[in-house]
Amino acid sequence: MSTGQIQFCQFLMKRRSLLLSTLLLPLAALLAFGPGDAVRSVPNTSFERGEVLQYKVHYGLINAAEATIEVSNDIHRVNERPCFKATVTGKTTGSFDFFMRVRDTWRTYIDTTSILPQKFFRNIEENSYRKKETIDFDHHRNTVQVETQKKNKADRHETFKVPDNVQDMVSGFYFLRTLSYDNRRIGDIIRVQGFFDNQVFTMDVIYKGRETVETKAGNVRAIKLVPKMPSNKLFRGENAISVYLSDDRNKIPVLIQAELFVGAVKVDMFKYQGLKSRLNLVAQN
Repeated sequence: MSTGQIQFCQFLMKRRSLLLSTLLLPLAALLAFGPGDAVRSVPNTSFERGEVLQYKVHYGLINAAEATIEVSNDIHRVNERPCFKATVTGKTTGSFDFFMRVRDTWRTYIDTTSILPQKFFRNIEENSYRKKETIDFDHHRNTVQVETQKKNKADRHETFKVPDNVQDMVSGFYFLRTLSYDNRRIGDIIRVQGFFDNQVFTMDVIYKGRETVETKAGNVRAIKLVPKMPSNKLFRGENAISVYLSDDRNKIPVLIQAELFVGAVKVDMFKYQGLKSRLNLVAQN
């Protein structure tokens, strides 16, 4: 491996769950919340059961990992509510897999009416590091119950207060897709909140307009969004991430670009199936 690749892998090891966080943090950061009604109703014309999105994660010119976001074909009942089961998996590939083996899985059960999470699971396997997390949501009491299991450590059970209509990382990605961007102006800011890693976070997201982006699945007409990142040890600057959603009824993330302190990372969609509507591909000249 090159010196740059080794530095990137060392960087990964210091920041657990970076692989899926790079994919989902900017997406979940784009959440917007409706009124403080615990049983809201959100129209969904963007996704359905059986949808599968696949991505290549590039560090510079190197294929570092792959990720998949999919919705189960079945409807599940959780807390007496009908739910979509949505799962995100990520794994390192090639020389990165030899140096740092990652097999991460995040899963959420999303209420089909409110697009709110009822239960969230996270299973982290990165080299010898192991962590399992389960979060149960109570949207009537605005609380979450978190159970954490780590290798060679006692299980932890904690309760946290959360805002109305709080999302987890994965369900927030799907709720984002139900929003309309038709009447937004360039520079408009969406102020948002979510729950991740035992914390409620707030973030501003800037609407940057529309443009055509090149992906491995083809050229796509896209909506550009830039979450304003707080000061951190991962991303380089507050405008380090750009997220591109397909400019159609699906609003699937087709490209994510992130500037890290150790280089640039690109998450590029290369395959998709089960979309509810036709993807807005642009014919090449």
